[in-house]
Amino acid sequence: MANYRRDRTPGGTWFFTVTLANRKSDLLIKEIEGLREAVRIVRHDWPFHIDAWVVLPDHIHAVWTLPDGDRNFSTRWRLIKSRFSHGVPRMERLSSSHSSKGERGIWQRRFWEHRIRDENDYQRHIDYVHVNPLKHGYVKQVIEWPFSTFSRCVEQGIYPPDWAGEVELNGKFGE
Repeated sequence: MANYRRDRTPGGTWFFTVTLANRKSDLLIKEIEGLREAVRIVRHDWPFHIDAWVVLPDHIHAVWTLPDGDRNFSTRWRLIKSRFSHGVPRMERLSSSHSSKGERGIWQRRFWEHRIRDENDYQRHIDYVHVNPLKHGYVKQVIEWPFSTFSRCVEQGIYPPDWAGEVELNGKFGE
């Protein structure tokens, strides 16, 4: 079995990719209100700041900042995934592995995380989160995607509304 090592640095800012088991599913946008509610409840009990977030049909990219001294992003993701799964009708096909462990089989078990190292790394990942719907061909302009923090960033003056992702997307981003 693989030995997965996670960076356990307390506090800090993190980039994540969290993916459905069925990469052809549109469950996340179809059940967006359930996902929003799961995140709201978990944030109440396990606070974190959402720096950037995008929900695509089959995966999520997010940049979070954890409270000082806190390094428990895994529990937050487990709770979000669990709360979301409990609110979704049972329609997924279960593998024998998921079935034997009593799991729903909605999510891939693991997720990708990357601790943000500096301001340049932060900006590259924030841009990547926001340009993702354009990258996948869901929209012609980033502002058109409704399941993203991009509009919030436009309101805050961080991006112009016509920003269309003309950034260099070099690097590893967890897909």
